[in-house]
Amino acid sequence: MSQQAGARVPRVLHCHSTFAAGGKEVRCARLMNAWGPRLHHTIISAEPESMAAAALIGAGVPVDYPEDFPSLKGKPTPARLARLARALKGYDLVCTYNWGAMDVVMAHRVFASSFGLPPLVHHEDGFNEDEAAGLKPSRNLYRRAALAQAAQVIVPSTGLERIAHEVWHQPPARVTRIANGIDTAAFAAPPDPAALPFTKPEGQRWVGTLAGLRPVKQLPQLVEACANLPPEWHLVICGEGPERDAILAAAGAHGMADRVHLPGAVDPARVVGLFEIFALSSASEQFPLSVVEAMAAGLPVAAPAVGDVAAIVADENRAFITPPQDTLALAAALAQLAADGPARSRIGAANQARARSEFDIAAMLAHYEAVYGLAMGRGF
Repeated sequence: MSQQAGARVPRVLHCHSTFAAGGKEVRCARLMNAWGPRLHHTIISAEPESMAAAALIGAGVPVDYPEDFPSLKGKPTPARLARLARALKGYDLVCTYNWGAMDVVMAHRVFASSFGLPPLVHHEDGFNEDEAAGLKPSRNLYRRAALAQAAQVIVPSTGLERIAHEVWHQPPARVTRIANGIDTAAFAAPPDPAALPFTKPEGQRWVGTLAGLRPVKQLPQLVEACANLPPEWHLVICGEGPERDAILAAAGAHGMADRVHLPGAVDPARVVGLFEIFALSSASEQFPLSVVEAMAAGLPVAAPAVGDVAAIVADENRAFITPPQDTLALAAALAQLAADGPARSRIGAANQARARSEFDIAAMLAHYEAVYGLAMGRGF
């Protein structure tokens, strides 16, 4: 569906659990950039201090960040839900993301008809540390009730698709799986060493990761997994979040204080190609965008078998996808890759070919546009 000439630009409200520069936030910014002035966006974060992904949105994208929007946190009392519902008026589409925005979904569920609210599309990308080991029954019931009024529930992974159907009892017509996609050509381009606040010395090798510095990412365990690599191997953890001090403490405890680097938020396309190996250590993932980015840059991946990770990587890489919560196995995978340069090149080439063929942004963009357009009943 395309927008009629002279038609009003649709207004889209995005209610995020956080707008730190994690996978779902990066994807959201890239979609906004691809659509440019065709949509006007309003972004709300349940954690107003976590807005690093805003820096990834292009200057030509109409976007605002109101400070007077009702808080997404609090008890879901009728009065609070009514305040949230009133704040949804005036938009053409409401997009909600993860558990942190579920009260907005419930407010829409309760008041959509009486307030004449716009359609809502919910995006579920995974779970924080409080549900990494298992979903909470009370939250499942709340999700099941809240999502009954949603136009669509978008998930990136087969695991989340199953949960939406079997646990949250969403009908097949309401759930759409859209694999995360990226601009694979941008990640295949040479990296930019100036994108980091430090340089990579001659002969130094990097294990790298892109992650919000949150407990569910288990980054202190990644420090431990890298501790026995040869001294020329350093760990670069790109991202922001509350676990920074815990990561630095782990670096000190494992004799890695001078080999762990935390540059903060970065532009992934400019940085990932500086790594020799990409690593994850998460307790919970679904379809991590960072893995696809690393593949597009031609890197091998060492990671636990969480979410769809094992299905995302090329066949040649699957031997380095380890059991979840097994730091020793992850350390062994990293050591094997660090010791074998030809294997790194061979696996990286296979990953890059798979990323280009399966996970380019063009297919993802078309799918999101179709879902949003159908929900709004108009093109853009």
